[in-house]
Amino acid sequence: MSKTLMVNAFNPATADQLDAPLRALLARRQRVLGPSYKLFYEEPLHLVRAEGVWMFDAQGNRYLDVYNNVPSVGHCHPHVVSAIAKQAATLNTHTRYLHELILTYAEKLVATFPAELSNVMFTCTGSETSDLALRVARNYTGGTGIIVTETAYHGITSAVSEVSPSLGSHVPLGVHVRTVPAPDPFRSAGSAGDDVGKTFAAHVEAAIQDLARHGIRVAALLVDTIFSSDGVYSHPAGFLALAVDAIHRTGGVFIADEVQPGFGRTGENMWGFQRHGVLPDLAILGKPMGNGIPIAGLVAKPEVLADFALRARYFNTFGGNPVSCAAGLAVLEVMEEENLMANAEVVGRYMKQGLESLAERFSAIGEVRGVGLFIGADLVKDRERREPDPALAIRLVNGLRKRRILIGASGPEGHVLKIRPPLPFSKDNADQFLNALEDTLKEETAAK
Repeated sequence: MSKTLMVNAFNPATADQLDAPLRALLARRQRVLGPSYKLFYEEPLHLVRAEGVWMFDAQGNRYLDVYNNVPSVGHCHPHVVSAIAKQAATLNTHTRYLHELILTYAEKLVATFPAELSNVMFTCTGSETSDLALRVARNYTGGTGIIVTETAYHGITSAVSEVSPSLGSHVPLGVHVRTVPAPDPFRSAGSAGDDVGKTFAAHVEAAIQDLARHGIRVAALLVDTIFSSDGVYSHPAGFLALAVDAIHRTGGVFIADEVQPGFGRTGENMWGFQRHGVLPDLAILGKPMGNGIPIAGLVAKPEVLADFALRARYFNTFGGNPVSCAAGLAVLEVMEEENLMANAEVVGRYMKQGLESLAERFSAIGEVRGVGLFIGADLVKDRERREPDPALAIRLVNGLRKRRILIGASGPEGHVLKIRPPLPFSKDNADQFLNALEDTLKEETAAK
């Protein structure tokens, strides 16, 4: 398992240090769920309820959520809860019957995209959508080759795990997959400033050529448009354009994975690809779409879907069911009514400035990256050498947990604090997080 996904995980060997109720719960979990399920934090959390940006444990302690993008409009939002309950009490079935709600939701959803992306296929999860996107791309292009970044994560199905290097060396990449370095100007020589786009495009072109040398026709460039698993890379806006041009020149398609940056999280735009001035052929949506209710989708250019619809028998029993669509529609309504995209921009800028201020005083913060309410703080052992410090990341994640702040980490070594709270996050919430991070950094500095 990669460091990216497991950096702050609970170590079962320390279970005997926990109190009796937690030990009993862990034993039950291990017995019935088996070894595959992992837990966050050295001291795992037993959560029982949540509201807005807060989560509560079994003892009633309140934790500030600075990590979870799934409850995008806030945990247990009353409007979303009401919409789900009302629809569940009315009708829940599949898409082979006519029903107005799925159409109303689909129309409102695609209206947030450029006009060229006017069709949507609903699924249940982002992984399922990534799988569908690969099928559609290969059918449309006639190719099989897929290009992803070196620490990408796009899902857990058999096909999608082959294009998700972050799952680790024991989950092999497909023979048709090529990886390219993330657009990291902080560590990559020759990639500073405006050269980021040229450098990234050159890596994509080299991957296209390598596929061709092995007799593999390229099908798609697939990227998370904020490169969250790679360590959060957002700037300069527009750097993706040259790589997208390169994939289109060879007859491939561009697939934008919007599961993490989408739904207004960047503050500037509804979708991450819009910051780069590019038009994807397919866009993958997932987790935040239903605020925790399983719904995902593939938004596409009609011409890319047309032949797939003729050739492939595709049906999804639960994808687009009325209850999930009610949740999805309610999310969009809340985003509009509470102006959450603008809030992400304002609060995100405020929090990033606060982190940059901390970086001036703590040399362990090598760089602060991101936009809106998606920020990465790159931790280093030495600023001059820019050597990643994953051990510090582990200590900070767990130190913040003790201060009742929930956060995670990403990046190739698990060295980048991943700051991605629900969209209603306020400046007061940001101050609470920044103060706790400062205290934790002071503690770490004093311990050296």
